[in-house]
Amino acid sequence: MSRLGTHVLPFLLLGTVLAVVGSAVGYSVFAAQDTDTGPFAVVWDKAACAACGMHVGEPRFAAQLTTADGRQHAFDDPGCLFLYLAESQRAVRSVYLRHHREERWIPLAEVGFVPADKTPMGFGFAAVDARERSALDADEVRRKVLEQTSGHGSGR
Repeated sequence: MSRLGTHVLPFLLLGTVLAVVGSAVGYSVFAAQDTDTGPFAVVWDKAACAACGMHVGEPRFAAQLTTADGRQHAFDDPGCLFLYLAESQRAVRSVYLRHHREERWIPLAEVGFVPADKTPMGFGFAAVDARERSALDADEVRRKVLEQTSGHGSGR
């Protein structure tokens, strides 16, 4: 082998390895800063509500929040989510609410609410698509929840 091959080749290989590792680290940092990673899987009847501590057992009233630092929080009632948002000082990455009649999550920006007679914590609202005909605006529902007495609903 030539002198050039024995001296230059190891440096070329090292440079290639460093470039690949640097690219992987750079991509990992970039991916970790993603603004929304989508809804996470809630383990029904095992996850505890971040606001009231009850088990999240009724999917049709569930909500979830991921903070900017990646911490995931589940909620058993949309009202608990709104209380948490009002009381928490953490930056929020994403918020999803479970559709009341369908097995899917709705991003907070696309959610509306309908009155519901019986919800886990008695707040009385269930999530639907905002474009649904009789849907209440999320800000209106948030205000109503925060106006309710004693922090965890009046209808339980």
